[in-house]
Amino acid sequence: MTHAAPVSPVDRAGLRQRVDKALTEFLAGQRARLAAVDEALVPVAETIEAFVLGGGKRLRPAFAYWGFRGAGGLDGDQVLTALAALEFVQASALIHDDLMDRSDTRRGEPAVHRRFAARHREAGWGGDPDGFGDAAALLLGDLCLVWSDELLHSAGLDLWSLARARPVFDEMRTEVTVGQYLDVLTQATGDTSVERASKVARYKSAKYTVERPMLLGAALADATADVQAAYSAYGLPLGEAFQLRDDVLGVFGDPALTGKPAGDDLREGKRTYLVAAAVETTDDAGRELLLSRLGDPELDEQGVARLRELISASGALARTEQRIVTLTDAALAALTAVDLDTEARQALVDLAIAATRRAD
Repeated sequence: MTHAAPVSPVDRAGLRQRVDKALTEFLAGQRARLAAVDEALVPVAETIEAFVLGGGKRLRPAFAYWGFRGAGGLDGDQVLTALAALEFVQASALIHDDLMDRSDTRRGEPAVHRRFAARHREAGWGGDPDGFGDAAALLLGDLCLVWSDELLHSAGLDLWSLARARPVFDEMRTEVTVGQYLDVLTQATGDTSVERASKVARYKSAKYTVERPMLLGAALADATADVQAAYSAYGLPLGEAFQLRDDVLGVFGDPALTGKPAGDDLREGKRTYLVAAAVETTDDAGRELLLSRLGDPELDEQGVARLRELISASGALARTEQRIVTLTDAALAALTAVDLDTEARQALVDLAIAATRRAD
């Protein structure tokens, strides 16, 4: 196995284009469906279209597809359409996450709740614009979750394949939802332990980013128990490494690449592994400063720079980077323990590198 990919594993086999095609066709049907109910619903359809089609790395369908192929599954458009449903789970999670975090932007554009609040203001409607925006984002996030189920069921899979996939898909959506709650709870209680941060990362992101998509692909391919075990051994550490990279970017990332303001995670008070490690290792003065400014919505650029310096000096950034390497190595080692399709194995190696070394 090599660690360099001339073509992104998300683009091999025409994967990205085929997923986008499935999403575009499904969303066109949903737009017509909503418009037939009431023309006032067209902005709802347009917003979800823009959100789902206007960005996203398509990593979850890619992990699922190469997991399917690795287990001996034969390529087909029906499978790709079913796996595209993962993008609606992701859209739902992001829309709700932005709402809960009071984020202003997503991928460089206004977050959904901000977009609908602005629509309310521009139209001069009655009531509270922000309350309207919040309600709209809640409902659009729910609608995306409903549509994830609908796309999976309407993809054209045979009943046996669908029956194997259903429990994995259900478990994944439960896990990401309770993970989101644990994240909110952790911020409310102020828990800054590394153990708690790791659990939140595992359930809020890690499992539904890599492990469950892999197991969804395995289920569609009717994979053996040893392949499923190898996929979990690959997916769990890699998913956590993916989230740790996200945490680093949330503090140290370039806004031009991340589409989020610099230091947004600090303003939102995220109790990430990175922050927990800094709290654990910095001195008393540093700990007091970090905890007093964490979650401060008025934290300015100078304040962000000061906390970045503190986190780096504490060794937390280096510790997090090393954990990303350790987790990624563990994930890659799991692939060597089972017989997989050669092309799929290489794609999974390349996906692991792409997911943990990204800058956006």
